[in-house]
Amino acid sequence: MFTTRPTLQGTFGMAATTHWLASQSAMGVLEDGGNAFDAAVAAGFVLHVVEPHLNGPAGEVPVIIAPVDGAVRVLCGQGPAPAGASVAHYTSLGLGLVPGTGPLAAAVPGAFDAWMLLLRDYGTRTLGEVLKYAIGYAEHGHPAVERVGRTVATVRELFETEWISSAEIYLPDGRPVAPGGLLRNRPLAATWRRLISESEAAAAGREAQIDAARRIWREGFIGEALAAFAARPAMDTSGERHAGTLTGDDLAAFSATYEDPVTYDWNGWTVAKAGGWSQGPALLQQLALLPPELPAYGSPEYVHLLVEGCKLAMADREAWYGDAAEVPVAALLSDDYNAARRALIGEHASYELRPGSPDGRTPRLSKHALAVAAGEDAGEAPGAAGAGEPTVATADRPGAAPAIAPEVDRSGATRGDTCHIDIVDRWGNMVSATPSGGWLQSNPVVPALGFPLGTRLQMAWLEEGLPNSLTPGRRPRTTLTPSLALRDGVAVMAFGTPGGDQQDQWQMHFLLAATLRAPVRGGLDLQGAIDAPNWHNDSFPGSFFPRAMVPGSVTVESRIGPDVIGELRRRGHRVTVGDAWSEGRLSAVARDPETGVLSAAANPRGMQGYAVGR
Repeated sequence: MFTTRPTLQGTFGMAATTHWLASQSAMGVLEDGGNAFDAAVAAGFVLHVVEPHLNGPAGEVPVIIAPVDGAVRVLCGQGPAPAGASVAHYTSLGLGLVPGTGPLAAAVPGAFDAWMLLLRDYGTRTLGEVLKYAIGYAEHGHPAVERVGRTVATVRELFETEWISSAEIYLPDGRPVAPGGLLRNRPLAATWRRLISESEAAAAGREAQIDAARRIWREGFIGEALAAFAARPAMDTSGERHAGTLTGDDLAAFSATYEDPVTYDWNGWTVAKAGGWSQGPALLQQLALLPPELPAYGSPEYVHLLVEGCKLAMADREAWYGDAAEVPVAALLSDDYNAARRALIGEHASYELRPGSPDGRTPRLSKHALAVAAGEDAGEAPGAAGAGEPTVATADRPGAAPAIAPEVDRSGATRGDTCHIDIVDRWGNMVSATPSGGWLQSNPVVPALGFPLGTRLQMAWLEEGLPNSLTPGRRPRTTLTPSLALRDGVAVMAFGTPGGDQQDQWQMHFLLAATLRAPVRGGLDLQGAIDAPNWHNDSFPGSFFPRAMVPGSVTVESRIGPDVIGELRRRGHRVTVGDAWSEGRLSAVARDPETGVLSAAANPRGMQGYAVGR
């Protein structure tokens, strides 16, 4: 079976991330005696530096952890809406959607505190020991991947005319950094050096110093700078300048939290995800919708089944997921509910948005979702590309060329994305994390700190009474969705991907590929499952501004084959054929509980994800 690389195997430790420098930094921590949780924190901060177009310290991160001697837990690094972020406030500004960029879109930053809790409670290293890698790359520079300069180029005019503080870092010498050119962020390096110095002066001992760093983030020089900058009006995707709602009180009140995962048992596996404040249960719903007997792997019937099941799960996401109301997860995953939903999958592609009625409840969709599902103009920024993780363009008719939206407009609407980290150590500790938000194109850089605020509030609806209504103190529903898979209660595999609404589509395909196909060298064929031809659909309202939807769409890699493409079109799918290697940025690690053999793999698409280990 062809793969781009071998699935790595060893016994000491494995790290797989979306950038080789983060993977190798994580491995450096493991080699220095740290555990998987120390390594994940180090990798996370390196990703803030080397993939600034994909994540930042003021973004967010959900983490799923499996300590070798403890229960699987979810660490929520998704901050809530600020106290002043009400529907009434935003609609009073004449807005129908939360802007995709700018201070109004900023939730309370969650990533930093989550990384600190993980380090304090499960790690063994000091703050300085895990931050040294990120500080080095920020201070001395790192060779920029192609996408960094390309992203900056799309917002160059905005940086030069409106977001001047961003231009100072990302337009050195007045132009975007060339591929392979050294990109530095000395203000960020100075921020972390000062944080370490102040936390060490404030307390003695590793854990106390980490807590001191958390206080400095909330109420010290970092919190003060974030709150002051959020209050400054800045240009956003509405085409106007707005100030944000984030305050010092919001920052001071926030702490990342632990919670139990949502799980589903399928085919001898238990899959663990974050709860209904995230997209996570959508993967579990897709598993629950599978029939007892699956069509042949990779066949047209197989792809059709997964596409149609995904549509039903994502319709439920629109109607039932969010943090502003109870999410009926148990009912959504129940056998009776999914038997009835499975019966809706026919021989032909559905063009409808069809949420279900768990426990007999009546689903409610936002007016915007109903409008885009009906093909109506929802009245917000027609043709804008979106300011978050990418909504891949789909065809206007079967066989047509992709209808690609403009990559940027002057208000800053541009495609962003996300990162991912999977690590397992020699003791069997396992972690999966999906950091995102706080992109360089999301908000102006806070000049005193070297990084911008995030834009996760664009997930929430400006309509009262929905599970995902913008609500002060409640988390906007996030697309970020790391995964863990267990057998007999023991963590065996951690995996995930960037990709916004596509994340739990690509992860579903990976999970089935990894578990249904023949093993390699006695273990899971992680690399083969990542390399397998992938696809996604956009037949539901997108999570990112301008919240578009293309009913009946499916975008496939050309490697999926002409027979599959032809049969999908015959069944009524609006197929767009993408490049051979264009779908997904998955990474994964695994551990055989019987032998202790570790394995890892990473995505070749994009030419920057790597797994390392020994």
